[in-house]
Amino acid sequence: MSHLSTTEFKASKMAVLTVSDTRNEETDTSGGYLAQALQQAGHLLADKKIVIDDLYKIRAIVSIWIADPEIEAVLITGGTGFTSRDTTPEAVAVLFDKQVEGFGELFRHVSYQEIGSSTIQSRAVAGFANKTVIFCMPGSTGACKTAWSKIIVEQLNSQHKPCNFMPHIGL
Repeated sequence: MSHLSTTEFKASKMAVLTVSDTRNEETDTSGGYLAQALQQAGHLLADKKIVIDDLYKIRAIVSIWIADPEIEAVLITGGTGFTSRDTTPEAVAVLFDKQVEGFGELFRHVSYQEIGSSTIQSRAVAGFANKTVIFCMPGSTGACKTAWSKIIVEQLNSQHKPCNFMPHIGL
């Protein structure tokens, strides 16, 4: 019954990637929010990077992180829209061993309550690769707050009932 919750909180090591052609450390409010939120939840920030919207550069960074046994979760913000530069889902999905279809579905459902039909323009995806869970969400800070506070924080909490992702990640 490894899918069940535990009584003790287990901190995990996470990496945050911001995909943007324009943001830097000073203007990266979405990545900054995710880094702060995961730490406030009791997790550890293993790495944080900003990369331009380039399929191969995104894939290279994520590949390094999923090969690192210390990194158990990757949070990616940006590049999930429909412009020609938005390639995060294409960059990352090929790395998945298993896709978490429910993440994109639930994100759009929750987001619909906040922004209405514009949520259809989100290509939020998630999956597992080498015992690392990867969440790809839109680049707005509001979308990151929605994804983190309404979905991700619970699934990365070993105490969340009836089940969570923690037994499926890490060593």
